[in-house]
Amino acid sequence: MVKSKTLKESAYLSELAIHGMQEKKGNEIVRLDLRNIFSSVSDYFVICHADSTTQVRAIANSVEEEIFKATQQEPWRKEGLEYSEWILLDYIDVVVHIFRTDKREFYGVEELWGDAEIKFYKSA
Repeated sequence: MVKSKTLKESAYLSELAIHGMQEKKGNEIVRLDLRNIFSSVSDYFVICHADSTTQVRAIANSVEEEIFKATQQEPWRKEGLEYSEWILLDYIDVVVHIFRTDKREFYGVEELWGDAEIKFYKSA
């Protein structure tokens, strides 16, 4: 895995992901800043949820489109598209998590990274 060129670039990527989530009315959008956590796997996690698998899939598509439109980057890895209960888009320095509501509550990703700085965003 190759880290992105700058922290500025990963912050920009996270903002694009947030915009993609807002475009499709993602719920409770948060960005976890993991840069100051010693064992972090990326710079940011961007997380939201939706009430249906159809909306989860739409949000994932919107995030991919926003990032590709601005940077021509595809995710390094995608997971969860088959069932669309938890879709993960891995851009290496930014990992996007889109949950169906009950799955977000069950997995509690925010609690696992409790030391991260959390910023909340409104849906559009």
